[in-house]
Amino acid sequence: MSVSLYRVKFARTVLLIQLVTFVVIGALFALYDLTWGLSALAGGLAAWLPNIVFMNFAWRHQAGEPVKGRMAWSFALGEVLKVLTTILLLIVALAVFGAVFKPLGLAWLSVVIVQIVAPTVINNKG
Repeated sequence: MSVSLYRVKFARTVLLIQLVTFVVIGALFALYDLTWGLSALAGGLAAWLPNIVFMNFAWRHQAGEPVKGRMAWSFALGEVLKVLTTILLLIVALAVFGAVFKPLGLAWLSVVIVQIVAPTVINNKG
């Protein structure tokens, strides 16, 4: 298996774990109150969707033979796009839809923690 294909599968696994994390957290908060559940889903989406945007951006700009500088710029621009998307989604969730801050923040933080912890756990598995 090529290294490139392995990295894509690895990234997809982390994204899937993040998806499951915020859906479960949203369902648990929905047991308390539906508004809280929807707020938690919004918070999870605010962390998860920018990761998908970043991955697609990085893979699209890595075409064929990556040039050293091209990969660095692709990563940097992808990170800027990711941060701006996160801020925009959080503003929309809080200001436009009136999401509750506590479940939104906890779900967002949980997805970010999974993003940090999951690669370590997956790499130490085998």
